[in-house]
Amino acid sequence: MAAEEANGTRARRPWIMNAFAMTAPGHLAPGLWRHPAQEKQTLEHWVLIAKLLEEAKFHGIFFADVLGIYDVYGNDNAPALRSAAQIPILDISLLISALAYETKHISFGITASTTYENPYALARKFSTLDQITNGRVAWNIVTSYLQSAADSFGLDQQVEHDERYKMADEFLEVVYKLLEGSWEDDAVEADKATGVYANPAKVHKINHVGKYYKCTGPNLVDPTPQRTPFLFQAGASKSGMAFAAAHAEAMFLPGMIPAKTQQIVHTVRGILKDIGRPETSVKFLAGMFIVVAETDEEAHAKYQDLLQYVDLEGTAALFGGWTGTDLSKFSDDEDFAFNGPPAIQGLINSWAATAPGGTKWTKKRVLQELSICGAHPKAVGSATTVADILETWINEAEVDGFNLSYATTPGTFEDMIKYLWPELRRRGVLQTEYSGKTMRESFLGDGGGPRVRKGHPANRFKHVVN
Repeated sequence: MAAEEANGTRARRPWIMNAFAMTAPGHLAPGLWRHPAQEKQTLEHWVLIAKLLEEAKFHGIFFADVLGIYDVYGNDNAPALRSAAQIPILDISLLISALAYETKHISFGITASTTYENPYALARKFSTLDQITNGRVAWNIVTSYLQSAADSFGLDQQVEHDERYKMADEFLEVVYKLLEGSWEDDAVEADKATGVYANPAKVHKINHVGKYYKCTGPNLVDPTPQRTPFLFQAGASKSGMAFAAAHAEAMFLPGMIPAKTQQIVHTVRGILKDIGRPETSVKFLAGMFIVVAETDEEAHAKYQDLLQYVDLEGTAALFGGWTGTDLSKFSDDEDFAFNGPPAIQGLINSWAATAPGGTKWTKKRVLQELSICGAHPKAVGSATTVADILETWINEAEVDGFNLSYATTPGTFEDMIKYLWPELRRRGVLQTEYSGKTMRESFLGDGGGPRVRKGHPANRFKHVVN
């Protein structure tokens, strides 16, 4: 591979460590809201989490979101409601200002859907958040996948998968025009002598007319530290990877084993090269759930304690939304390793590579694997054991860091900081200080400033003074 490899190990550099969260009682672990260590998720709770993670030098907190209820399982939303499977869920964008006010460096990733948002309104929202956080925000771009969301937004059917990505491409074009092109950098004069606040000659309509959107503009907010927020994307489908290569600056990756995740990394890098963006333009983060303690035995005991509180029906509800597969239609003893639908088969194949031979993949077994961390790998053990697992992922999957989920908050993150962080510091893989003031500077760490980098499509829409 590249010169950054030596003796089979990727060059040492700070890993990107990102907390993966959701403003709901249950994120990827339905039922864990019942655990004695789980605090009620108030504003004060999230402020505490943000300050805790900042002190430990996490790069950011990424907040997932969902716009509908998981109701595929049994064609009913009751399992999701009973288990708090991503419901109820707050609008995180309304909490970010408080978290930013109480912190100075940590960044915030905010999920927003191109299918159900309006680009003009969303541009204003992200400009506002970028302004009040001094550039510490990212937009996780999603196209949404739940039929229940489509129903609640007044659609008879979801927009077809590939069509959603075509809409998203134009959505991004409108946003880029508003954020990068409608205000010149020096448009705000705020001259009390002349009485001119914003120079009208330096504020421009965008007059966008496309297949999906029409927008006159300009943006309602003047230029902010990043202008365009740092951009995340998580789609691993063919369309999703093409979209990520076109727009993303960081990508969240699925995969239960490093080799499968590495394939996605290589595919996206190939697309980046084909479209003329540098292959280093996108940072890759693998999902990971960690249970760590003083010893391997203590960590496994802690994991078993967590399993007491899982709600498998809530997990089935999440799985139904993620895959469109209703597990209530399958018998309890059915062996999915042999006859499961494609949505399950891919997961089984990945798990089988690490499970003891002869494991019978029944519905219950599948749900137990998913019950605390979803379709993410687990690292359970002492600090040395977990650090070794993470090193393997960095080297074999060729990722730049991790999106770290939790079972309980703040407990899961407190354990990481107490037990794992000293070992990772010893290995020299954690950042000791934040790189620059903005999220783009923090995550890219290239000294390139707060604005989008050369080769990014947002640059095409900057206003050019003739």
